[in-house]
Amino acid sequence: MIPLSYNVRSLFVRRTTTIATALGVGLVVFVLAAALMLSTGIQKTLVSAGRDDNAIVLRKGSDTELASGIETQRVSLIQAAPGVKKDETGAPLTVGEAVIVITLAKLGADDSQISNVQVRGVPGDKVLKVRPDVRVISGRPPTPGTDEVMIGKGIAGRFEGVDLNQRFELKKNRPVNVVGIFEAGGSSFESEIWADIDTVRTSFGREGLVSSVTVRLESSSKFEGFKTYVESDKQLGLESFREDDYYRRQSEGTSIFVTAIGAVIAFFSSFGAMIGAMITMYAAVSQRKREIGTLRALGFSRAAILFSFLVESAVLALLGGAIGLVCASLLSFTKISMMNFATWQEITFSFSPDPATFVISLIAGTAMGVLGGFFPAIRASKVSPIEAMRA
Repeated sequence: MIPLSYNVRSLFVRRTTTIATALGVGLVVFVLAAALMLSTGIQKTLVSAGRDDNAIVLRKGSDTELASGIETQRVSLIQAAPGVKKDETGAPLTVGEAVIVITLAKLGADDSQISNVQVRGVPGDKVLKVRPDVRVISGRPPTPGTDEVMIGKGIAGRFEGVDLNQRFELKKNRPVNVVGIFEAGGSSFESEIWADIDTVRTSFGREGLVSSVTVRLESSSKFEGFKTYVESDKQLGLESFREDDYYRRQSEGTSIFVTAIGAVIAFFSSFGAMIGAMITMYAAVSQRKREIGTLRALGFSRAAILFSFLVESAVLALLGGAIGLVCASLLSFTKISMMNFATWQEITFSFSPDPATFVISLIAGTAMGVLGGFFPAIRASKVSPIEAMRA
């Protein structure tokens, strides 16, 4: 077989065409990797909002908290279910929450640039016991029964008045004060506003109702018994989910959309990259007829020539793929916001790299190089030694 060093030296001799083709492949790999990283980031952001030892209860038939409504008197029945964990005072660790979506103007934008933000009405400090991953990082938690709120760090400073020690209107003529900023392990909670549940319910006419009930279980193995108890009374009309499963379902639509868009862009861009690789390799065959003829005269078979040029195309694509992956990995330091199709709220996501993304993107880039170099490699393998030496 022809040594690999021969192919590598050949690429460096044609620096200009090699760089141009590598950048073309790199662009496609970058787009594909970025789409996969964003899709992974969306799933992590939404799924990490849930815990496997938490359960969420909704009105039966409701896909989201926004579409759900549970009478407050039913919360006590949920609290009495088996498997519910209790705090140090013996009180069940359950919280009924009211969830609504409001529109806010983006900071520094004109009046036409607004977006949806989810507001979660929570019952004081008890919510921090049910969700121990939530931690106040600036300011303090809101005082129960007041018009104070705390905001996730993902939306702090992104909307007018939504920052520490500022104020905005929860509803027209209902201003609230931001007294704290919290983080929640990078989950979608960081894109929410948390207010006192009574403030939310009185502001939006939802007295006597909660959107959902979140329950801390004694362990994840207690979920089936809890679910059976909650759903056994058909008159209650309730449905229970593992919290992490619920948020995983919320991520599916947005994740599929982002992946599909990225794949379509990468697919059409790949044609340009393959054509570039093909032109480069055809030029290489034309310029190296004497080399090919010499290799044939030295006893290298047509199959060896064919394989050598395919390897050269693959090396060229790997070089471009590596460039694309390096550029894509830099996206992990950036955050973007987009609409969650399940809840119609703006959520801040980050690009999340993982080994599977890099492997898939690199394989795709290498495949483009091999496909682009296939026909030039066939042409090189058919070069006659005698005709090549006369050229």
